[in-house]
Amino acid sequence: MEGWQRAFVLHARPWSETSLLLDLFSEQHGRVRVLAKGARSKRSSLKGALQPFTPLLVRWGGRGEVKTLRGAEPVSLALPLSGTSLYCGLYVNELLSRVLEHETAFNELFFDYLHCIQALAATSGSPEPALRRFELAMLGHLGYGVDFMHCAGSGEDIADEMTYSYREEKGFIASLVVNNRSFTGRQLRALWQREFPDADTLRAAKRFTRIALKPYLGGRPLKSTELFRQFLPRKRAETPPAADE
Repeated sequence: MEGWQRAFVLHARPWSETSLLLDLFSEQHGRVRVLAKGARSKRSSLKGALQPFTPLLVRWGGRGEVKTLRGAEPVSLALPLSGTSLYCGLYVNELLSRVLEHETAFNELFFDYLHCIQALAATSGSPEPALRRFELAMLGHLGYGVDFMHCAGSGEDIADEMTYSYREEKGFIASLVVNNRSFTGRQLRALWQREFPDADTLRAAKRFTRIALKPYLGGRPLKSTELFRQFLPRKRAETPPAADE
């Protein structure tokens, strides 16, 4: 690769005594795995910079699946995530690591990710709207096209008061049956607009993204969700914003 580009560290783990193996999410090349030689040594100029949520300029080289990091410079301080927002950020990073293929460009998704992390860092309220918007954006970039605004059976516009059942590869079909795959027209409109004015539309959005993401994630649980459950105190009825239901 020639030149510098913007990137974030999705995941880092030690490699040998002084190096790091990094999963990067880059603006132009998507997810890239690089070896940062000597990054853990005491004299390394990169020590402390190659952390999640720190905006970076990076360049790398090499022909194999694992590239060699040639340079990295932090653009600014790490975005300030803590508590619940930190675990939500780790969830978003894990989603990208699990779902994206290596070296497949997702330029627009890179900015959706940036906006999501910025929203998580800035919010003093619920992080769920930012998570749901990011999940829906990611599904769209992956080609998971869903028509939220038309009944797949009749082709008619959805009606707010009607109930629709979701079917993979078909869409939403008017139904009298109410179950985990049922959504009201009002909920579908919120999904289309990516605006969730109340708890009802937020719950519906979470339910839909869980259904849509399941084929991409397979049966393996998300480590970030398990960490949230283990280490963050919760009210008895509360579930993590990014947890599977």
